[in-house]
Amino acid sequence: MQQVMDMMQGLQEAMAASKVEQERMQEDLTASQARNEELCRTNEELHRGLRNNSGLREADERECFTPPREFSTPFSQSILEAVIPNTFVGPKVTFNGMEDPEAHLTAFHTQMMLVGGSDAVRCKLFMSTLTGMAMDWFISLPDDHITSFAQLSQVFREQYLANRASPPVSYDLFDVKQYQGETLKEYINRFGAQVVKVGTTEEPMIVYAFRKGVCPGPFCESIIRNRPRTFVEIRRRAVEHIATEGEVCEKRTSVAPTRPRAPSCAQPARVNEAATGRKNQES
Repeated sequence: MQQVMDMMQGLQEAMAASKVEQERMQEDLTASQARNEELCRTNEELHRGLRNNSGLREADERECFTPPREFSTPFSQSILEAVIPNTFVGPKVTFNGMEDPEAHLTAFHTQMMLVGGSDAVRCKLFMSTLTGMAMDWFISLPDDHITSFAQLSQVFREQYLANRASPPVSYDLFDVKQYQGETLKEYINRFGAQVVKVGTTEEPMIVYAFRKGVCPGPFCESIIRNRPRTFVEIRRRAVEHIATEGEVCEKRTSVAPTRPRAPSCAQPARVNEAATGRKNQES
């Protein structure tokens, strides 16, 4: 009987200890749930703050950054697929829509002759020379519109036809006059450049225009007395005159050396002494 009583008491104590342990575990679980809820609230607040900051940053980026407009080229697919070598040096000329289109094409052709390149490469490199309004015009052309560089050149000329300088005529040579103070060398070079620009081969008119434009002077008198037949002869005689003129100018500006003074002949001391003695006797 005593043994049964001891067993029952042991069970009661074990049940009481288990109850205490359960209560402690319940308290721990409640505290853990509270901590989890606190962590969740904190985490949610952090996420909310990050979303707000991200939204502000995106708004700032949208406000400060303007995405580039969609860029398209009017080149055909074969031109677009052409590959430009990495070692290829592109042209160094630019066109913004205000210059002479013929002058730009001439400069572009000149540089491309030095580096070569296929027709498609020329198209792509020509596009790289356009800036400003010219680039705006280029990208406004219809897609798949340009199939060759000849077509691109023609479209380019037609677009900027109003910018073309009036073609020079032979009689423009008579407008080339030697300026006051301009050397003969400077004038003949400027006149020669205009002859090339005009493209005339009428030698009598070229010679006559040069004589009309040159300033009066020794060279003008020489070509009036002995009239040259060609502009090449004028150049040859001008070279001789420039060399002679330089020599004369050098002579005029050079300072001649002064003539040395003749050495004075001092009288012998005994003559001076005799003259001094004579003066003493007279006195």
